[in-house]
Amino acid sequence: MTVDELLAEARSALTRLTPQEAAAVRDDGGLLVDIRYAALRDRDGLIPGALVVERNELEWRLDPASPHRAPEASGHDLRVVVICDEGYASSLAALSLHRLGLHHATDLIGGFQAWRSAGLPVEG
Repeated sequence: MTVDELLAEARSALTRLTPQEAAAVRDDGGLLVDIRYAALRDRDGLIPGALVVERNELEWRLDPASPHRAPEASGHDLRVVVICDEGYASSLAALSLHRLGLHHATDLIGGFQAWRSAGLPVEG
């Protein structure tokens, strides 16, 4: 399998969201999770209200059964939108969350760059 095939397989299991749809999920109590590394967050800013969890910690921080979970990881029914820089790594990360039982997890088409291009709020 190639990485492109792996990505296509991951995306076939997700209902990916536009920036406006992701904002609506957040406004309805869902959780936006920014998995970008620190240099990108420092360069481009943050989405207000998004939980920052770098990719290498994601499963431990969002698994409701993990002793290392973030307080926001309140249950398996939580709507989670994973956000990377351009919408590639987030697809693979969202599929990993599915495997942990977070079946409402998905990702943002185009990632943070699409959010910013859509004129949605960014701070910092």
